[in-house]
Amino acid sequence: MNIAHFAQQRYSTKAFDSNRRISAENVQQIKDLIRLSPSSVNSQPWHFILASTDEGKQRIAKATQGRFSFNERKVLDASHVLVLCTKTSIDDDYLLNLLAKEDKDGRFATEDDKQGMHNGRSYFVNIHRADLNDAQEWMAKQVYLNAGTVLLGTAAMGIDAVPIEGFDATVMDAEFGLNDQGLTSVLIIPMGYHSEEDFNAKLPKSRWDEADVITEC
Repeated sequence: MNIAHFAQQRYSTKAFDSNRRISAENVQQIKDLIRLSPSSVNSQPWHFILASTDEGKQRIAKATQGRFSFNERKVLDASHVLVLCTKTSIDDDYLLNLLAKEDKDGRFATEDDKQGMHNGRSYFVNIHRADLNDAQEWMAKQVYLNAGTVLLGTAAMGIDAVPIEGFDATVMDAEFGLNDQGLTSVLIIPMGYHSEEDFNAKLPKSRWDEADVITEC
């Protein structure tokens, strides 16, 4: 399989066919992609909303009103819409709960291995919590790693998608009570199948040439 083929074929879908639905099997694969995405020190500082009903998509579309209204139809016409959220803080309780989950899953052969993982992860987390004071930005970067996994994975399944930052996170957070859960919305990814009216489907992909963006040494 040539994975670069799917990177070449995928594009940001501008109009979805509202009559086409993603199969239940493919939806499950998308859920697996979300869970299995890499993150720095396996921090997984995220949560996701996956809307498939008209009611659910309408709730998400509330955040695409006003100056973001050009994105409303993408949300409403897509088969499924994913909202990617990040934690608003990463505290010691979270790190201990994460460690316990890893232990339950058999990640550690010895208690020393377990403590070493906790010490190492805490070291990097504390760099962002205390030294750089950019923990929120750092956690958002992990969510974008997840988005990359989802976009390439859906392309490999023949599913169209588009990452959207053009929405009102304040509205989204209020609609789903995210702040009360220690979360904030970062990105929306509508997924489905493009309509024949999607002009972007017919345009050639444009990227910098290899020599312009890759230095080999």
